[in-house]
Amino acid sequence: MKKLAICFSKNGAKIIEKINEACDGKDITPLTAYALTSSEDIPEDFIRVNEDVCKWTSDNFIEGNALIFVGAAGIAVRALSGLPKDKLSDCPVIVIDDAGSFVIPILSGHAGSANKLAEIIASLIDAIPVITTSSDVNDVFSVDTFAVENRLTITEKSGIKKVTSRALENKKVTLSIKDFPPKVPVDVIVADETDAEHLLLLKPKKYTVGMGMKKDKDPSEVEEYFLNTLKENNIDVTDIYALCTIDIKEDEPAILNLRDKYRIPVLSFDAELLKKAPGEYTASEFVRETTGVDNVCERSAVLGAGTGCELVLKKTAKDGMTIAIAKRAGFKCI
Repeated sequence: MKKLAICFSKNGAKIIEKINEACDGKDITPLTAYALTSSEDIPEDFIRVNEDVCKWTSDNFIEGNALIFVGAAGIAVRALSGLPKDKLSDCPVIVIDDAGSFVIPILSGHAGSANKLAEIIASLIDAIPVITTSSDVNDVFSVDTFAVENRLTITEKSGIKKVTSRALENKKVTLSIKDFPPKVPVDVIVADETDAEHLLLLKPKKYTVGMGMKKDKDPSEVEEYFLNTLKENNIDVTDIYALCTIDIKEDEPAILNLRDKYRIPVLSFDAELLKKAPGEYTASEFVRETTGVDNVCERSAVLGAGTGCELVLKKTAKDGMTIAIAKRAGFKCI
């Protein structure tokens, strides 16, 4: 996801500069820097914000970006008013004081990885990460972090609290992954569905979506086509394991928009690897001349889904956009 940082003073701008300078050479994407201040002494590469901070926050929160406020925590709290809806979908929000002493994740610490991002930023500027989530401060198992790191869908939000409570009470948390159905009741089950007794069901994401498109397609047009295609095939966006495409398209604004807004990883493959995808595909001479391979969406969906997958939606096309969908093998139980 995009990481956007906004400052309100000269000191705040220096903190953002310090973070970005520390990113150099570490394979860490720098922050996109914004400034909302009357000070003239702000770096030229900062984007000046001429609107209210609440408007800036609302626009970027809706897009699913990670928001980093360099200034007082109260500014962030007021700017976020009315925006947070669900701990599983809210974007990550972090506050850094403009002395650069503390880095504080205040929203979506686990599902949005704000805690992890805060620790990375703190390490870059030698600050103290202030982590307040119970499982982290007590050093116990975090089931929502486990779900995010393993690309599993949390089906019952209330189950997170139940599992976490057991961990905080120093009780054993049991997990069924390989042995299914479990022979005895367990706390967490990783499976597509179950009748077994449990506190929380984590579902493996079943589908990969292969995508191709003309250069610089409008992100909103691609998003609409993507969502409509899923709806027509009775697939929920939370069940998408990865967006798949050719490497020359992985940085298309439309692809990045879907990645950031719906927190779906992007898998890209070069033309030579796409050619090796097993199976028969809908060939296009135009696509071959443009990309070096006769089909992008079907081949990439299959490679992303892995051995034994099923191509459940062959290539569909609309206004310079193509989509194909593959179902991963063995999705009922990992």
